[in-house]
Amino acid sequence: MASAASGDPLEIECYGPVARAVHWAVAALAVIVIALGWAIPGTLRDSESRDLLLLLHRSVGLLILALMIFRIAWRWRHPAPSLPSDFPRIEAWAAHADHVLLYVIFLVMPLSGYLSAAAAGHPVSFFGLFVIHPLIGFDPRFSQAAIALHLAGQFAIYALVTIHVGAALMHRFVRRNRILDRMLPMPRRA
Repeated sequence: MASAASGDPLEIECYGPVARAVHWAVAALAVIVIALGWAIPGTLRDSESRDLLLLLHRSVGLLILALMIFRIAWRWRHPAPSLPSDFPRIEAWAAHADHVLLYVIFLVMPLSGYLSAAAAGHPVSFFGLFVIHPLIGFDPRFSQAAIALHLAGQFAIYALVTIHVGAALMHRFVRRNRILDRMLPMPRRA
């Protein structure tokens, strides 16, 4: 246990290695998919560069969707470690709410992206390995609604990730406790 001089003396239990690996994989892929999404508007329509960016953006989005489905199934069988008993209730509630909303948005974003493409009549290729044909009929209005949700959802991601990272950094550098260690790829030992 850390001394009071070094920060909040919280005992922590870490997430397992699978949960940590999936967390960091989704985080890295989120950075990539966002960067690809930002690059798309700067390319000419019907150009090879735009087609490549769309292929990569959609493929990474599908990969995030698959990882999130796996993550939810894994979490169902492997619950999150308990927060320390002396952890403030309001912070525990806020952390839980942020996590739930992150799970939701990381499901909604790839689904809305796929639905937008599918309703526009575009098949979605997964890194050129296989194609997911539209599972819904051609509907330009639905496609526009899905892309509007997709574009608006990015701001929810920015806000939720900022809160998530900000809270982790606050625990590490302000309170100087080990809450962040719960999800680090290689947690520090006491």
